[in-house]
Amino acid sequence: MTDDVRAVAQRMYEAFNARDLAAAQELFCADFVSHPLGTVGVDSVVKAWSGLHSMFPNIRVIVEDMLVDADKAAVRTTLHGVRAGIEEPSPSMMEIFRVQDGRITELWGISTLNRSADSSANPG
Repeated sequence: MTDDVRAVAQRMYEAFNARDLAAAQELFCADFVSHPLGTVGVDSVVKAWSGLHSMFPNIRVIVEDMLVDADKAAVRTTLHGVRAGIEEPSPSMMEIFRVQDGRITELWGISTLNRSADSSANPG
């Protein structure tokens, strides 16, 4: 199962970076829960992704580390293309996904992306 969980998590980041909003329907369960955003459903993912793509047209999420155990993946990423200052490091995220039946069903996460510019800090 860990290979399946890893593949789903990787595909989610690939879809985000490719601006493939339609992929959310395949990647997330219909009743997906984003704990950091307090939202439910695939439409909330599409809205969050669209918001980040609009706010930061050059945004790319780069996976730095991924640990998988049973039905969960913990992923540390950096966000590129988000107007970080010269002295500022790229913002980062730490997310944990739970996968069920090949789809992401829950997400927990935190981000160092500037909260004032952030209405949807996590891609998922």
